[in-house]
This record gives sequence, C-alpha cells and structure tokens, in this order.
Amino acid sequence: MKKNLNRARSQSWDAVAHWYAGWTGTNGSRYHRTLAVPLLLELLDPRAGEHIADLGCGPGILAPPVAARGARFIGVDLSPKLIAEARRNHGRVGRFHVGDATNLPRHADLPAGGFDGASFLLSIQDINPLGDAMDNAARLLKPGGRLAMVMLHPCFRVPRQSGWGWDEGRGLKFRRLDSYLTPLAVPMQSHASGTTRSYHRPLGAYAEALARAGLALTDIREVSDLPGQGDSKADRRAAGEFPLFLGLRAVKLG
Repeated sequence: MKKNLNRARSQSWDAVAHWYAGWTGTNGSRYHRTLAVPLLLELLDPRAGEHIADLGCGPGILAPPVAARGARFIGVDLSPKLIAEARRNHGRVGRFHVGDATNLPRHADLPAGGFDGASFLLSIQDINPLGDAMDNAARLLKPGGRLAMVMLHPCFRVPRQSGWGWDEGRGLKFRRLDSYLTPLAVPMQSHASGTTRSYHRPLGAYAEALARAGLALTDIREVSDLPGQGDSKADRRAAGEFPLFLGLRAVKLG
C-alpha cells in the first residue's frame, strides 16, 4: 500500500469509467451537487466571457454550472472513455480533450496563458506527481489567473489510514488517524475490471507545490459532511466538526 510517490504516476480511469459515470450521474452525485461543486464555484468564481480549464474533468459535470455563468469551459482527462461520456452529455456547453494533467498536450484549445481560471474538482488526489500537475495548471493561467481545488480533506480523510471511533465513556464519536505525514499511493476498492489509486499528501505538500509553481495561496475553505437520516446527536456533532472536503484557491503571480 505504501509506495514511492516519486515513481507512481496517475493512471487512466478507463477500467472503471462505466462505474464512475454511473455513480456520478449526468450532473454529479449528491455530494458533488450539494457540497463539492458549490465550493469549487465559490472559490473559482467563473465570470461571463472567461476561459476555464478543468483538469481531471472526468465525465464533465462541472461544465454546465460554469457555462451557466457565461464562461467558456475546456475539460481534460486521461481517460478516453470518460471524455467520450463528457462529450456525449455536455458537448453543447464545453469542449473536452484526452490529456494528462501532469503533461498537458500542446493543443490549440490549451494555450499557455490562455485561461482566467483552472480547477481540480475531486481529481487532484488521483493525480501524480503533484508538482507536475501544479506546473501545468500554472502554465495555462494568465498572470492573476485563479486556480481552485476541492479534495477530500487530507488531514482527516486518509484512505485506509483513518476512520471513525466511539468513546463509550464520553458518548462521543471521534476521528481516528493512523497516518498523516507520510505520502501514500493507496489502491482503492476495485470496481468493474479495474482498481484506481489515491495519492495522500499532507496539507503542507499542496502549499509547497503551489508556491513552486508560482501560485500564491489566497483562500482555504473546509466543508463538513452532510447529516444522515436518523443520525444520533453524536453522529451529527461529528459530521459537523470534522470536515469532509477541503477547498484551496490560489492566484498566479506576475
């Protein structure tokens, strides 16, 4: 499970594309619609006439809300099957291309310095190396351009290294962490005929990668989980106290 992230590279989600597109649906899962997408839009703030690039766009669920604000949307993903899904469902409101966010193809739709905003919507933790992804995002942005990222909170949601616990004496539900500072490449649950990897990094690694790419961190947002039906008081308190998602906003310098 613990692999050297310097040697592990992000992989296409082709093997799980059918499952993932089915899980998200055309407009995103419940978590996308109610938490992740609103947070991303708040941080990115796309405006009419702007050009926005979504890296690791998957089936393209961010295209409609960006287009609804009058911005032009370009999505890039390593999976040809997910790009085909994005074109089928959202081709009228965005353009989509197969490409690696850590090594973007030279394409007329992806000019250096051609974008007002770029985003990673629940994709950055599936992409490695992190520094290459930040460099490529920075290359797309104009000076003063904005980068927004939304991810599972790396301080509390470490794949296979965190979970919930119960303190019987105090009647409290708590968050347990078995590992945090060590970067990890974690094989995720198998779906269909493939397994994906998630790349855990401590929060400081994101700040460092942004700075090295010439991107200044300007905002941090933490969003709590949705309450479940019939949850106990302890469940509701824990859901509200331990954030599910982390949002970061950065601006390209110079």
